[in-house]
Amino acid sequence: MWNPPTLLTHALPASILSWSRLPSTVCLCSLLIHSIQPAALGGGIPSPLPGHPGNIFLEGEDVVIPAPDDSAIQTNGWRLLDDLQKVLREGRYPAGGNPQHEPLRLGQLPAGWYRLEFRASNATNPGWTSLAVLNRLKAPTPADSPIAVDSAPAWFAKNDPAEQKRLANLATLAGVSWIRDRLRWSEIQPSSNGLSAKSTTYDTSADAHHEAGLQILQVFHDTPAWAREEGSRGGRFAQDLRHVYRLGRELAARFKGRVAAWEPWNEANVSTFGAHTVDQMCSWQKAGWLGFKSGDPDLIVGWNASAALPTPAQTQGVLANETWPYFDTYNIHTYDWHDGYIDYWRPARAATAGRPLWITEADRGTPHLKNPPWYDQSPRLEILKAQWIAQSYACSLFAGAQRHFHFILGNYQEPNGVQFGLLRQDLTPRPAYVALATVGRQLAGAHHLGRWDPVKNLHLHAFRALPDGQDRDMLVIWAEQQVDWDDRGKTTVEWHLPPFLKPLAVVDYLGRNLGTNIPSPLSSAPIFVSLAPGATANLPLERPPAPVERLGGVASPVVLQATMPDDLIQKVEDIPWSEGYACILSGTNTLDFSLQVYNFATNTIHGAVQVANKPPGWDVQIPSATLRIDPMDRKSLGGRLIIQPGTTVRDGWVTLRAACGKDGDPVVAFRVIHRP
Repeated sequence: MWNPPTLLTHALPASILSWSRLPSTVCLCSLLIHSIQPAALGGGIPSPLPGHPGNIFLEGEDVVIPAPDDSAIQTNGWRLLDDLQKVLREGRYPAGGNPQHEPLRLGQLPAGWYRLEFRASNATNPGWTSLAVLNRLKAPTPADSPIAVDSAPAWFAKNDPAEQKRLANLATLAGVSWIRDRLRWSEIQPSSNGLSAKSTTYDTSADAHHEAGLQILQVFHDTPAWAREEGSRGGRFAQDLRHVYRLGRELAARFKGRVAAWEPWNEANVSTFGAHTVDQMCSWQKAGWLGFKSGDPDLIVGWNASAALPTPAQTQGVLANETWPYFDTYNIHTYDWHDGYIDYWRPARAATAGRPLWITEADRGTPHLKNPPWYDQSPRLEILKAQWIAQSYACSLFAGAQRHFHFILGNYQEPNGVQFGLLRQDLTPRPAYVALATVGRQLAGAHHLGRWDPVKNLHLHAFRALPDGQDRDMLVIWAEQQVDWDDRGKTTVEWHLPPFLKPLAVVDYLGRNLGTNIPSPLSSAPIFVSLAPGATANLPLERPPAPVERLGGVASPVVLQATMPDDLIQKVEDIPWSEGYACILSGTNTLDFSLQVYNFATNTIHGAVQVANKPPGWDVQIPSATLRIDPMDRKSLGGRLIIQPGTTVRDGWVTLRAACGKDGDPVVAFRVIHRP
């Protein structure tokens, strides 16, 4: 029996001089999984809260739906529809009854998603709501299950502990192992005198989700006014890295035992969240990691989540800055079609340096109907989005993700007219929520075995998983072309399982039991096929990418930070649909910059800065005086880059290293693009 490897962390010495590392090699035979056992389990088996928030029920429960609360509408009839808008039931309220106060009792319903419409004599358009019946979880969700969801409950239910508990309950009912939350630095630390002593929405949210048995990934991406340099805006890093070190240390201590993982910023490589260069992101990451680990050595501290398409330049920056000892997971976001994950993420897999890859935001948004406050999708798009959920998770795990957070649980629309939420304004479900719950159950604790496209437009992904706590091989199968929303859902394929595969159970994308029958033809609606352990061993599966070799190294308590003139930092698009920022020299051969050297150790450090690498024809001038820096202090040095006439290098990296003896040899590497 093989237990999946789990992320190990080790206590830091008081001086934070180093961090123990896992072996740098990974046994490839571990990919050939023959049986699995659940890792440490999360919470218990959840049940809906009293009153069934969001109209979410479990199989075997009587479905009772409150009547519409609009007293101006005299409701006199109803009808129940399924995901294909087929009328399943309809009826009228009893004569003389008061439908404004009497709930509708539908009895027991099979698993699935339902639309309930209310007909009214005094309204042109019927009101409607939605409900879901989920398969009962028969075993707790494994704590290491890859199925997660971005929830942001501290914001969606700000200062509303009851609503936060409802969101936590709906997440557990979906069978996810982790949720992602959001935190505003300026709210939890409004002054430089430490974190707010009073309980905040972040505390109550952490309590609600921890008590529900969920593990929490928390992120922040704002800088309070007191921590900014003059002229700096709140959407950028604090320029003094001591601020993020102290913040990480205090957050880790405050939320110890409640928040399991942190991202020390969000999407810093795009303009929305600061337009930072990759070396700035690396320096920030190092200081943040050191701070969090000083507050709680057992925390998972992820990379500060890059967005847009990963690029080789981003990877080069992460590796050139020797950043891998300072992140436990490498985190990225994707809003691309799932078909491209395997190729799009190649640079990100290289940047992991052998650490787990986490996708902490993922979606492909759909247009809404512009009907505030609901911002619903059209019925057709609702279904296509629900069908896409399993496709996205399956392709993400094949592309190397260890954990995948769908964006987002609550009702969330952006000004560009796109809806992302799995739930509606009142927490009632969109079909995609039920699709997530199906993935959470069928791929609990899943590990990807490989994929196979047996015929054109047919996609099969094989997993080892623990549906209902049972060790199973699982297939996720669907038929679709690589097309946009307008053309999706139109593809069908006739295909049958090889005769040596004997299904134990088949469910559709909304969790409906299909017995042991495979639908014919197959469509864009995924099906989940449960097989005996090892049953897929003879399929011609394309294996997931081999793990990247784990790089060794230790974290130094000394952090280097290069600062360039703001007007030279400009956007670069190294590949289409990517975004990054770099120092661009136009019409000049000289760059004056500054270098800050921070000491986060408990002892005074001594050292000297040296030029470790530069392109041919580039001269770098750095003071060679020895450094002496007391604990929690920093020293600033001036530097100059001179690009000699005639050099052919137009895009290069400069690497500076501080030789600090027993305190390490930290580096900073920055990119300069020269346009003479």
